[in-house]
Amino acid sequence: MDREKEEHLRLAAIIKGVHADLRKKYQNGSNDLEEIWKNHCSDQSVLTEYADAMYNLSCNHWSKLPETRIDWCRATIMEYFYNDGLKKALEKEQRRHAHRLRIKLASQDSNLLGRSEENRKSIMETDSRTTSNNVQGDVFSTPYFQELQIDGKIRLLDVGSCFNPFARYDDFLAVGIDIGPATPNVLCCDFLQLETTCPLEIDFIESYLQNLKSPVTELPKNSFHVIVFSLLLEYLPSPDQRWICCLKANELLHTNGLFLIITPDSHKQHRNAAMIKSWKEAIESIGFKQWRYVKLEHLHCLAFRKSAKTEDLSLDLNVSAGMLYIPQDFHDLSESTNLCEYSEEDEKFFMDSVGELPGFLSYDEN
Repeated sequence: MDREKEEHLRLAAIIKGVHADLRKKYQNGSNDLEEIWKNHCSDQSVLTEYADAMYNLSCNHWSKLPETRIDWCRATIMEYFYNDGLKKALEKEQRRHAHRLRIKLASQDSNLLGRSEENRKSIMETDSRTTSNNVQGDVFSTPYFQELQIDGKIRLLDVGSCFNPFARYDDFLAVGIDIGPATPNVLCCDFLQLETTCPLEIDFIESYLQNLKSPVTELPKNSFHVIVFSLLLEYLPSPDQRWICCLKANELLHTNGLFLIITPDSHKQHRNAAMIKSWKEAIESIGFKQWRYVKLEHLHCLAFRKSAKTEDLSLDLNVSAGMLYIPQDFHDLSESTNLCEYSEEDEKFFMDSVGELPGFLSYDEN
């Protein structure tokens, strides 16, 4: 094996080992989850080694392949905001809302049969005015849409950023945060412990974000147009942590903002279809609507729109954090497990996850 290949395997084994070690500690239950995570975030040697490994793999060993997960994110963002993606989503939402109102009216009409003529006329006039206002009202005149008529840069939060790959795009005011930054343009932040504070006036948000310093312990709600979780959720050993991160993403996004999730999957399209369906149901229950789904050979790419209507939130008590599971949650990591064991199959998976071309299976909001 040549020296470059050996270095590939060594660096990728570090990544795999850190993920497996966290899951192993969580499965063993030797400490509570909060304590496990606190100890992990305070272990600077592990964080630095992980950040350096990810940075070197991405920039030095995988640079021959285009960083298409980042390209996919950018293309999706630009289509959503500048090529009528959001407009079409809101038009569809308006049609659905009008349809629901018509069904409601039809149901109410059937209940009028036993009423007096005077009561029937009064109720019908009230419902007619309500329906007319809702159906004819232009959804684009609401503050929800006006807030996202972007004059300056798109404000983007990249969680688990490593080296802030979005900073190279002039379209974005990219804020990269990570528990172990690999480069100076990424701010140190434990997103799980981050506090969300009262929203700022819109004129002050950009200046606030441009002047952030490490460590970041709080961020104002409704500050970002886009939040990206690229290869983030599978880093976390517990579904509860993934749930908390998604809740915070919802708080930090503008209404009708875009939430992008990229997660690896080396299997065929339908192998983990149940997992993606479960994720969709869980994430939509906290105030999102899936806008796009793309299955690449080794990646799931999901785009969610933050819903403007709180009444759309799920009240299904069966929705829980456990629905944000990953296949590794069910792998038994015994004491004898070799956390650094690594194979060429793993290497191919890592390379394809970071560098594969946007592909063939894409589903927009339905």
